[in-house]
Amino acid sequence: MDSRQGRRSRRLIRLGLLGTAVLLVLSATMAVIADSRPDGTARHGGDGWVTSWSASPQVAAHDTLTVAGFDNQTVREVIFSSVGGDPIRLELTNAFGASPLRVGHVTVAVAGPGAAVAPGTIHPVTFGGSASVQIPPGVQVLSDPVAMRARALQDLAVSVYLPGRTGTATVHPYAQEVNWVSEAGDHTADSDAGAFTIPTLAWYYLSGLVVRSPGADGTVVAFGDSITDGVGSSLGADARWPNDLARRLDALADPTLAVADEGIGGNRVLASARCCGASAEARFGRDALDQLGVRDVIVLEGINDIGFSAALPGPGVSAAQIIAGYQQLIAQAHARSLKIFGATLLPFQGARPYTAAGEATREAVNTWIRTSGAFDGVIDFDAVMRDPADPLRLNPAYDSGDHLHPNDAGYQAMADAISLKMLLPDSS
Repeated sequence: MDSRQGRRSRRLIRLGLLGTAVLLVLSATMAVIADSRPDGTARHGGDGWVTSWSASPQVAAHDTLTVAGFDNQTVREVIFSSVGGDPIRLELTNAFGASPLRVGHVTVAVAGPGAAVAPGTIHPVTFGGSASVQIPPGVQVLSDPVAMRARALQDLAVSVYLPGRTGTATVHPYAQEVNWVSEAGDHTADSDAGAFTIPTLAWYYLSGLVVRSPGADGTVVAFGDSITDGVGSSLGADARWPNDLARRLDALADPTLAVADEGIGGNRVLASARCCGASAEARFGRDALDQLGVRDVIVLEGINDIGFSAALPGPGVSAAQIIAGYQQLIAQAHARSLKIFGATLLPFQGARPYTAAGEATREAVNTWIRTSGAFDGVIDFDAVMRDPADPLRLNPAYDSGDHLHPNDAGYQAMADAISLKMLLPDSS
C-alpha cells in the first residue's frame, strides 16, 4: 500500500466508516470507498487518468431547491470535457450532507438540446459493480470505469436518480449552465426531455469527470473565485477562462493537459463562509492537490478578501495576510512536487466592494506576485485586463457590466494570456 492509500485508509478509520454497523449499511459501496483520499474522496490514480471536468462542492446556502433537496427525482446535469478519453469515471459527492445519500441509478450520455441527450449514447454507471450506491456524509465516491469514449471539448449529460428524500444537497451553485430536475421517478434512461421540467443553474452531487487519456500529460487546476468560476460569461456557452484554456491546449499537436475548474463564487484565501465555500487554505488539498493527474495549479484568489473586509469595521485584510495565505498554498504544492503559478488580481474600480484602501492592497499583492519569485511562474491578468486609459478599471471591452467580472471576450483574453510553454515547457 502506497503512502496515499495509507492516508486514505487512516482517514476512513477516523471517520468511523469501518465499524460493524456501517459495514452492513455500506456493503454495496465499500469497494468504492476503500481507496479514498485523506478527505474521504474515492480515487483511482495513475495509468493516464486525468480530471477532465470538475466543480468544487459547497454547503447549501439559501437556494430553495438546494435546501429542500430531492425526493424520488432525477437530476440531469451538463458538463464540459476538457480532454477526451476512454474509459471514463464519474465522481459523486456528499461532502456536505448531514445523512447518507442514496443514489438509485446514474447514466452518462452525450448532451443534446435542452434536457435531451443524443439517442443511442446513454451508458449506465456502476459503483463497485452495483447500479446503486450509498454515500456517507462527508464522502465522495468514484464510479467504476464506463466503457464510453468522451471527446475533448464535448458536453456530456449526467443523470442521477435520487430515490428517497435527500435532505439539504451538496451543491455547486454557479454552474453557468442550465441543468434539469424531473418531477418524479427514475428518468436516467430517458433520451427525451419530457420528464425534466424544472430548470436549475446549479450542479448537485456531481464533482468530477475523470478519463483515461494517453494524450494528456496531466491536469492543470484552475483554482480561484467567481472569476475562475465564470460568473459573467454567457449561460451554456462554456465560456469561462479555464474552458478557453482547454480549447487552446486541445489545439496543440503535442500532448496536452486536462483542465479542472475549481473556482467558487465569493471564495477567499483566508476566510470561509457559507455563501462562498471553504477558504482557499482549507480546500486546497481536496480541490487542487488531490485532483487526478494534477501537475500544475493556477491560483487567482484574493479580491474577495479585499472586498469583503472593506465592508467590515476595522483595518481590513492586509496584503501581508493575503501573501501569507499564498505562501501556505505554495508550500503545500511544492511538498507534492507540483508547480504553482500565481495570477495577478484584476482591477475592480467601479465595482461595489471597491475602496481606495482596497486598491492599495490589491496593488501591493500584485507587486509581490510579480516580483517575489515565490510562485513557479506569473500570469499577469491585471496587465491584460485593465483599461489602458484608466488602469484601475477593467477594460470596457472585457467588462460584463459589474466592473468586476469579465465577459466572454474578457475570459478569452485571460486564457490567451497564459503561456502554454510555461505549462508544457517540453512542447514544440
